[in-house]
Amino acid sequence: MSKNLPEQVPLPEILIFPARLLKAETTEKLLNRVYEVPHVRHVTVSGESLPSTLTSGPGKGMVNEHPERRKIKVKGEDIELRLLVGRIFVEVEDVDYVDGVLTEVDEVCKEILPFGYSLEVGRYSKFKPTVTDYKKQR
Repeated sequence: MSKNLPEQVPLPEILIFPARLLKAETTEKLLNRVYEVPHVRHVTVSGESLPSTLTSGPGKGMVNEHPERRKIKVKGEDIELRLLVGRIFVEVEDVDYVDGVLTEVDEVCKEILPFGYSLEVGRYSKFKPTVTDYKKQR
């Protein structure tokens, strides 16, 4: 573990940016394999929303029967997937493990994402409250 760092140091994240939006089946495989990588603390996904009801157009208010809006099993738990995944953020336990985790995540992505992807290291989610968060707490 890193020594002599301030207490509130943000943990590093690896951004997996696939060349395409992922189907539910691919998302399930990728998340389960990424969670198997040692020193992965948390995984967050983002992408295009698949709302339960249509919010605009001639079918506004109707049920959205999109085939990719379904439950997937991640780490043995059923999770309702409500979006087409476009980005995956992998939080690493400590900065010392980033290189090893990056190598293993790259191997997983080569296997599961044959259409291409990019990997970046950084901090993509906020780790401390912003001024706006502070103002909202009144």
